[in-house]
Amino acid sequence: MDNHYDLIVVGSGPGGASLVQRLAPTGKKILLLERGEYLPRERDNWDAKAVFLDNKYQAPEVWYNKDGGEFHPGLHYWVGGNSKVYGAALLRLRERDFEALQHEDGISPAWPLGYDVFEPYYCEAEKLFHVHGTRGEDPTEPWSSAPFPEPAVSHELRVEQLSEGLRGAGLRPFHLPLGILLQEDRHGKATPTSTCIRCDAFDGFPCLLNGKADAQVLCVDPTLAAHDNVTLLTGAYVEKLLTDPAGKTVTGVQTQYAGATETFTANIVVVACGALSSALLLLRSASNAHPNGLANGSDQVGRNYMKHNQSVLMALLKEPNDTVFQKTLAISDYYFGADDYQYPLGLIQMCAKTHPSQIKAEALPEWLSFAPSLPFEVMARYSMDFWLSSEDLPHPENRISIDAAGKVSLCELETNREAHKRLRAKTEAAMTKLGAHEKMLDHRLYFKKNIVLSGTAHQAGTLRFGTDPKTSVLDLNCKAHEIDNLYVTDASFFPSIGAVNPTLTILANALRVADHLKSRL
Repeated sequence: MDNHYDLIVVGSGPGGASLVQRLAPTGKKILLLERGEYLPRERDNWDAKAVFLDNKYQAPEVWYNKDGGEFHPGLHYWVGGNSKVYGAALLRLRERDFEALQHEDGISPAWPLGYDVFEPYYCEAEKLFHVHGTRGEDPTEPWSSAPFPEPAVSHELRVEQLSEGLRGAGLRPFHLPLGILLQEDRHGKATPTSTCIRCDAFDGFPCLLNGKADAQVLCVDPTLAAHDNVTLLTGAYVEKLLTDPAGKTVTGVQTQYAGATETFTANIVVVACGALSSALLLLRSASNAHPNGLANGSDQVGRNYMKHNQSVLMALLKEPNDTVFQKTLAISDYYFGADDYQYPLGLIQMCAKTHPSQIKAEALPEWLSFAPSLPFEVMARYSMDFWLSSEDLPHPENRISIDAAGKVSLCELETNREAHKRLRAKTEAAMTKLGAHEKMLDHRLYFKKNIVLSGTAHQAGTLRFGTDPKTSVLDLNCKAHEIDNLYVTDASFFPSIGAVNPTLTILANALRVADHLKSRL
């Protein structure tokens, strides 16, 4: 095997796969390394118990909190990365998210580049991932130089009624931008040739039909089919990056593959393992030239971890909700504040319909005290489900680290909990006005999103970019300040996270970095 390449990319999630897709037409020899395999297509893809309760598709890793307690991070090691199970809500950061923004608990820092730099790449990312939406509905949506490439996914009856009720209450709900391979007829039904069939197993599930816009379906597989200069190795775990004695250049990618240690070399190396795993890779790559971890002269590698304050809530309605595909509506009216609170609250969006097996598994006391004799199937039928996100602020002590024995620790200090509490109250108040029970119920197992540590979705910030090597790890092109040929294209580079799902920004930045790399390649 010829182990030298023009470019090696570590990680096949959105940040790695979109960069490879962009650079494949250059004809350069590219190696894509993925520690996981292809996620199996099987009936359990659509089984709520297998996905959410048995955690069948999550990595069986054990990490530790700051007190030494064990937990299982919600990570997914597959071709396509976490996008295999994400909810495909693809929103742009707001223009103000790129500026310094005051919160009750501190300042969300400004980005070293403005929204205008990312805007054309947002357009390209939306096209690449088939984003469905309607411009002008979202009251906080930033300006765009192009319409959405696909029409908004239509609401089903009960969601349309919810939208009308919210508008009647003075809010401005909008169609949630979704990356989905869906074609609808004039009645809002999936056409006979549509890949997506608008089923109830979308948000958080792997898609058995490959109808979700994920990194494997839209980037990896088409690129491999069209370009024989690109090689994908699955089951390839990158242990560490090797450098020259001076520590200025990555000279090898040490990988466990097919039961042996292989070292691959490349002119340029791009790391895109996800914010937590990318930081761990750099920390594992400590050497004499980089004793605290590769590119870590600033002591910022692994710090400033962010992941949104999130809750998944279930409202119980007085009338049945027979919606099948529920994830079509969002509310951003409180994104930058409210009449009774001057600081940003965040984003409200709908999520997948609750399945009876989820309710049965949780059976929390507050649920049973509310409806002790209500069958789980009935409770699920009368449910309507929401996903709330508020901004998490970067903090140097919010960090991931690894010791000499390989023990991984993740420490986190909560920020902006008051904002999230108020966002929940706003959601409950709106739903109560529309006839729901006054208390919304927390999903404790759903995605594990409201469990402080194990909910590692929306991870960001561990290798922030900036102009000062003393306070950042990457430069404005997402190249490591201290390494001549090392780049990072996942959410590690984020200086702040806003309150929208980060995937579209990851994609846009990866395309931007790919254009920079064309000149180097």
